[in-house]
Amino acid sequence: MARRALTTAAAALTTAAALLLTACGGGDDSSSDDIKGAGNGSSSSPSASASSAAPGAKRPDIKLPSSFQLTFENWTSSDPVEQAVLNDGKEQLRAGYEAIIENDPDSKNRAFYDTKNGFLQSRQWIRTYTDKNLTVIGKLPVFDPKVTLAKDKATASLSYCTDESKASTKNRETGEVKGNPADTDPEVLYVISMGKNAQGVWQAVSAHSERGGCAR
Repeated sequence: MARRALTTAAAALTTAAALLLTACGGGDDSSSDDIKGAGNGSSSSPSASASSAAPGAKRPDIKLPSSFQLTFENWTSSDPVEQAVLNDGKEQLRAGYEAIIENDPDSKNRAFYDTKNGFLQSRQWIRTYTDKNLTVIGKLPVFDPKVTLAKDKATASLSYCTDESKASTKNRETGEVKGNPADTDPEVLYVISMGKNAQGVWQAVSAHSERGGCAR
């Protein structure tokens, strides 16, 4: 994996607080995320991906409304350990947006997929939305995943890109919708450091991001 000068995800998203996703609540419990590519173009339920990540761990039931479509492209690996990292990395990201949408910076679902220190960073990121009474709507493709495993296969680095061009924030009170400014690169590279806990769950230890760092 190429090394890049990265800013922290929390800092990057703080400066980009008017960008990104949105989903109105309204009690819509239907999941809207898909996994595309690698011969799998059908929807994948949260429970299915959770069970394949670590059979012995009871995963939270993460739900996103249809107003926010989080899609995962080519989110597969022939290596079972890499696939477990991808599965939990996917659910960790979904849990973060669920927390934003539910206006819950202390989300237990997100905390499940973070270490203690990792969740401190996650909560800071979530609060860049909730403190401003913002939620997320639209479409957010997540693509180009790469997993690098340590020799002991107990720690890993997961990188992926997102495309914010069709995602927006929405003010919960006023209904005002904002997307990225026209001169802003909509693609963001994320690098997540992950570790496997005693229950076999891959949790985020820290996250870094670089806007414009994705190469297609």
